Amino acid sequence: MSADTKIAELLTELHQLIKQTQEERSRSEHNLLNIQKTHERMQTENKTSPYYRTKLRGLYTTAKADAEAECSILRRALDKIAEIKSLQEERRIAAKSARVQSDNDPPRKTMRRGVLMTLLQQSAMTLPLWIGKPGESPPPLCGAIPASSDYVAKQGDKVAARVKVVDGDEQWILAEVVSYSHSTNKYEVDDIDEEGKERHTLSRRRIIPLPQWKANPETDPEALFSKDQLVLALYPQTTCFYRALIHTPPHRVSHAPQASNPTSSVVQCQTRTRTLLVLCQKSSSSFGSEKNTSE
Repeated sequence: MSADTKIAELLTELHQLIKQTQEERSRSEHNLLNIQKTHERMQTENKTSPYYRTKLRGLYTTAKADAEAECSILRRALDKIAEIKSLQEERRIAAKSARVQSDNDPPRKTMRRGVLMTLLQQSAMTLPLWIGKPGESPPPLCGAIPASSDYVAKQGDKVAARVKVVDGDEQWILAEVVSYSHSTNKYEVDDIDEEGKERHTLSRRRIIPLPQWKANPETDPEALFSKDQLVLALYPQTTCFYRALIHTPPHRVSHAPQASNPTSSVVQCQTRTRTLLVLCQKSSSSFGSEKNTSE
């Protein structure tokens, strides 16, 4: 089965799950209304009789079951979305590999910088939100939580890569993993900026994986950067990282486009004295070598 066919099937299944969610929500509305009316009667009568206690216990039991059923459907829908995104990424990587040009092929047009910046912003905005079960801790690569020591980034993953530049200095850039050699413990990565397209072979200590999930400030605040924490940030309209300080951590989940930085491009920064978690998207108002930035 082709990737396009599989994606079409998954989209159909996702549509059905969305319909089921709405149906489940509509069924539960009547019970929630009964709970509200029962509380209003209790306030009017200014008493809590055994009758009301028994009635509310039954209503809340039903409401809890309804909420769990809706939650189950939503988690299945999230799994479908993750599977669709995975297939789309596999298709993108396959298309990129197939573009290996022969001598007779015309040169491929380089992606304009503005288009690249838009795609990176869209990628950051659509990073999935980690939604764990009650009591479940966020995993590595969720928000500010770094990857485990033995983690190996996959082909196509975005990473921060420390490379040498023309004048001999070193710089952190945004790159895409091409391959990893277990025998040499080295990555091959491509500079994400096609205008200066270059492939680098780097050791693991020069690679920092970017997160796979956004952290929810309301349920997983421990997975967020703290105020005044030293970070690396993508300089506006570039793919290079610069030092910055967190000014204001997020306090709620935003489902609308943000004017400043998404929390998705988060990596681990290595310093001489300690290891810090760092942010990879910087507010356009935060120019300079070391400025304040918000997640």
